[in-house]
Amino acid sequence: MDVHLTEEAKNHFGVINKGSYSFKTYFGEREKQTLIELEKLNNDITQFIINPQFSGWLLVFKNSVTILSFVFLGVIIFCLAKSEWLGRMLTWDLREFFSFRPFTLRKTEKEWRKIKTRLGAEIDSENKLAIIEADKMLDNILARMGFEGANLSEKLDKLTAKFMPNIEELKEIRKIHNSIVHDPTYKLSPDEAKRALLIYEKALTDLHAL
Repeated sequence: MDVHLTEEAKNHFGVINKGSYSFKTYFGEREKQTLIELEKLNNDITQFIINPQFSGWLLVFKNSVTILSFVFLGVIIFCLAKSEWLGRMLTWDLREFFSFRPFTLRKTEKEWRKIKTRLGAEIDSENKLAIIEADKMLDNILARMGFEGANLSEKLDKLTAKFMPNIEELKEIRKIHNSIVHDPTYKLSPDEAKRALLIYEKALTDLHAL
C-alpha cells in the first residue's frame, strides 16, 4: 500500500513530489550509514590495538612501563649469568643428551676414580683421605636424595637393609672413619682401607650413583 505524504513531510524526509523515494528507501540509507559508522569504529579500535597512538600522560605511562620492563629483564639476565644454575642446566642437558647418561652420574664416577687412585699410592695419609672423601660422597648423595641427618651415621639410622643391603657393613666402616678423623695416631692398614672403599663403592652402586 502506497503512503501519501504531505509536502512538509516529503521535505522533512528529503523526498520530492516527482521523486521515487519512499519510507523504505529513507530507512535503507540510514541503515547503510549506521553500518558505515560501525565499520569505521571497528577499524579505529583495531588500529588502536595494533598501533596505538599515545599522547599526554598515557605516553608517559607507556614509556615508563617500557623502561621498567627492560630494567627488570636486564636484572634477570644478570642474575642468571652470575649464578651457576643456567650454565649448569644447559651443560648438563647437552652432556646427558650426547652421552645418554645422567651428568651427575658421570661427575660422581670421576670423583670416585680420583678417590681410588689415592689407594694406589700406598701412603697412609692418602688411604685415610680416601676413606674420608668416600664417606663424604655417600653422605652428600643421601642428602640430595632427601635423607636428613647431621652426618652419615644419622642418615644410615633411617635406612633399612631393603634400601641399602650392606648397611650394617657401612655402620662398621663408619667406626674406622671416626677413628681416622678423631685420632691422628690411628693406624690404617692398606687391606683395611681397600675393604672399606669396597663397602662404600657397593653402597654407591646400589644407589645408582656409580
